[in-house]
Amino acid sequence: MKTYLLKSFTLSSLLLAVALSASAQSVGRKFVINIPHTPDTTKLHVFFPERAKATGRAVLDCPGGGYSHLSMQNEGTDWADFFCQKGAALAVLQYRMPKGDHDVPLSDAKEAMRILRDSAAQWGLNPYDIGVMGFSAGGHLASTLSTHAEWSVRPNFSILFYPVVTMEKKGQHEGSCRNLLGKQRDDEELIKAFSNNRQVRRHLTPQAIILLANDDTGVPPVTNGIAYYTAMRNAGNPCALYVYPKGGHGFGIKKTFPYHEQMMTDLGTWLDNLKAPQQDAIRVACIGNSITDGSGIDMAETKGYPAQLQRILGEQYHVRNFGVGARTLLNKGDHPYMKELAWRDALAFNPNVVIIKLGTNDSKTENWKYREEFATDYQMMIDSLKALPANPRIFLACPIKAFQDRWTITDKVITEEVAPIIYKVAENNQLEVIDFHDTITDTAMMVSDGIHPNDKGAALMAKKAAEAILSTPPTPTKKIKKTKKKK
Repeated sequence: MKTYLLKSFTLSSLLLAVALSASAQSVGRKFVINIPHTPDTTKLHVFFPERAKATGRAVLDCPGGGYSHLSMQNEGTDWADFFCQKGAALAVLQYRMPKGDHDVPLSDAKEAMRILRDSAAQWGLNPYDIGVMGFSAGGHLASTLSTHAEWSVRPNFSILFYPVVTMEKKGQHEGSCRNLLGKQRDDEELIKAFSNNRQVRRHLTPQAIILLANDDTGVPPVTNGIAYYTAMRNAGNPCALYVYPKGGHGFGIKKTFPYHEQMMTDLGTWLDNLKAPQQDAIRVACIGNSITDGSGIDMAETKGYPAQLQRILGEQYHVRNFGVGARTLLNKGDHPYMKELAWRDALAFNPNVVIIKLGTNDSKTENWKYREEFATDYQMMIDSLKALPANPRIFLACPIKAFQDRWTITDKVITEEVAPIIYKVAENNQLEVIDFHDTITDTAMMVSDGIHPNDKGAALMAKKAAEAILSTPPTPTKKIKKTKKKK
């Protein structure tokens, strides 16, 4: 990754880089850099904690201002002392106003995040612990970065203060909408795209904390901050919501906010309990359909099999859930996995270990008519994973048992046709197989549809996967023993 050297410093910037802040004793150093490929007014104001306090965490701050101006102090630089006391760096983004071009602020935020990630080694940051914070329209920008950005610049967590979320006419902040979308503010596709509560993605949208006042008449809480919380909760993504009885809009870090001390404590406690993966942790990607995703399990992000696998493996591993419901391995299936954002994210994650659990939806009548292409499409997926820099250890998983015939999914097709192909593909590539089919043998471990495991079934899957991951890999010349035979 490239490193952003501070070549564009003015003399005053250099002096700031070595000077302790008189007003914020926890700030060890600070500097200002220009955002590449933007006007000189687009800057990143970076504050680092004292070395002894540094944890490697960083927060990209997007001040508010209705997409017409920026509240650079109350919602920006005045927060430096708080975060530096927590051992986190704060980078306040002085971004461009959209003036009707919705891509402008987002491109600045992406570039700022790219700077933080690319400079992580030089600046002592953990690239897996870089979040975004936004206020009002800046909260919209922060949530846009969280829901629209590609993996490399998507934040690891979001802090949203009284955020603008919706672009819908009912409940919108009119000024932010007008300034962001301009003449296109009645375009239904753009309204949907930038109503960020409608863009939350299960497992992929980073966890968030939302803080607002109940009497906010500027940005209605129910259609904005609470709507984002609702979308996150419905997706099963971790999210916290704090609604204070009064305080209006734009309180930021002002001590005149009636609940200032409580708010600072709430945010601090949330940050203290926000655990980041170790930088050198072994990365594990769980690829799959709704069974990996955790369909039927409330809060699958904490109770699904990938989450339980994380707890078994411990902090030396970094497990991510890339499951998407209803997806097929077959590229001609009704919902091909390799066309999903989750697949692109899984590749960008550059995993050291991969578990592929696909095939259940492929067994459907409408999909299995393309059975002759199943092995070829599987090979395409494997080849893409093999080409990754991490050279991952790849496990192919045999689908779990279908206890009921549902949606034309039948266990007969899974055991007699899908599984033998999976074992053959594994043998051809000298890959290991995890037999999830024989792992769950009791309907008590399944939800009522007989297709998806419940949290107890997910626990058995996690245990089976952990045993495989912790086992010694076979030598490259040793072929995988076939345990499934066509009946």
